[in-house]
Amino acid sequence: MTVCWPASSRLEFPGSRTSTARAQSADTRTRAIFVLAAKQPPYCVYGNPFYEHAGYGNVFSVDDQGKLDRNIQNYEYSEQSAIHGMVFDPTETYLYSADMWADKVWTHKKASDGTLTLVGSVDAPSPGDHPRWVEIHPSGHYLYVLMEAGNRLGVYVIDPTTHLPVFTQNLYPLVPPGVRDLKKMYRSDVVFCSQSGQYLFATARSNSSSVTGYISAFKLGPQGQVQKQLCLSPTPNSGGHSNAVSPCPWTDEWLALTDDQDGWVEIYRWHNEYLSRVAHLDIKEPGFGMNAIWYD
Repeated sequence: MTVCWPASSRLEFPGSRTSTARAQSADTRTRAIFVLAAKQPPYCVYGNPFYEHAGYGNVFSVDDQGKLDRNIQNYEYSEQSAIHGMVFDPTETYLYSADMWADKVWTHKKASDGTLTLVGSVDAPSPGDHPRWVEIHPSGHYLYVLMEAGNRLGVYVIDPTTHLPVFTQNLYPLVPPGVRDLKKMYRSDVVFCSQSGQYLFATARSNSSSVTGYISAFKLGPQGQVQKQLCLSPTPNSGGHSNAVSPCPWTDEWLALTDDQDGWVEIYRWHNEYLSRVAHLDIKEPGFGMNAIWYD
C-alpha cells in the first residue's frame, strides 16, 4: 500500500535554528521542507528549512518510543543555502545534502550521538543547476544528484578516502533534449533507486498545466554505475508541484507516481524493463498528492 502526503503539509521544528532571527518572521518565506529519520541508533531525525535564511540544518533526538525529544544540534551550511533533499550512505556514517540555492552537494559525517561534522562540499556541474534531490546506490559507491533547473541527472562516485562525491562528468537528460525554454518550462523533482539497486527512476515536472512532465528509468551496474537510460517518457500531466515517483521498497515490480495538479496517485508495473500503468485513483482534496510512502 501507499500513503500520500498533501502538498500543504508543513513540518515545524521547535527550538531549531535556521540562519538568522529573520527566519522566524511572518514576513519571510522560510519554511521546513525536508525531514529524514535515521534507521540506526540513536535514531535521530534530521530536518532542513528552505527559501531565505535557511543556512542551518537541524538534528533532533528521540525518546524510547520514537517521539521527538529535543533539538540537539543546529549545523551550518552557508548563508546562500536552501537544502531540499538529503540521503545517508548505506552505513549511515555520511550524510549528503542537495543545496539548490548555493549549487552545491554537502557531505557531513555522523558521530555516535547522531550529531554531524562537516566534511566538505562540491559544486554542481554548472551554475544554476540547482541540485534538488540526492540518492545513493546500495553499494555506497555512486551518488545520483538531480538538478531541478538543469533538468538533468548528475552521476558522482564516492571517494573511498574522503567520502566526498566526485563528479564523473556523466549527465543524463530528464526532459527531451532540445526543448525550448528548458529552465523556464520544466523543473525536475526526485530520483530513487529500485529496491534491488538494478534500476534508477527520476521525474521532471512541467510549469504549465497544458504540458506534460516526464519519467526516466536507468539501468545500473553492480556498483551503481549508469549503464543505460532506458526511457524518458511523458507523464499523464504536468505533475503540478509533485510528479514524484516512489519505487516499492520490497520489489522492483511496482512504482507509485503522485500528482497535485489534478490530485491523484497511480501505480505502475516495471516488467522486462517496460513501464505499464495498472491503477489510477483520484482524490480531489486541495493539494493532494505530493509524495507517496509504501507500507506493508
